[in-house]
Amino acid sequence: KLIAKKKGIQLHEGIYAGVYGPQLETRAEYRMLQILEADAVGMSTVPEVIVAKHLNLPCAAISVLTDECDPKNLAPVNIQEIIRIAEETEPKMIQLFKELIKHL
Repeated sequence: KLIAKKKGIQLHEGIYAGVYGPQLETRAEYRMLQILEADAVGMSTVPEVIVAKHLNLPCAAISVLTDECDPKNLAPVNIQEIIRIAEETEPKMIQLFKELIKHL
């Protein structure tokens, strides 16, 4: 957190819900995730953390959120926009991880 703050990178903490994919969630699934109070939804991270835990490896997770979803106002997903946001975030993630590795 301190590294991100020094680099001016905004971080949030919350409840991450892992889903299978590769399809995006339905309106009903988003309502369910809201009821479960999930703050973020993704198709990765959870399998990797499970493997790390089985191997007794310490781990942490950082995810980049590329789109928002309000189940009451669903709009078609624009994959180009998702890719653009991910690419825009890449330099910040590189900065964050380079600095983080120095402190390991």
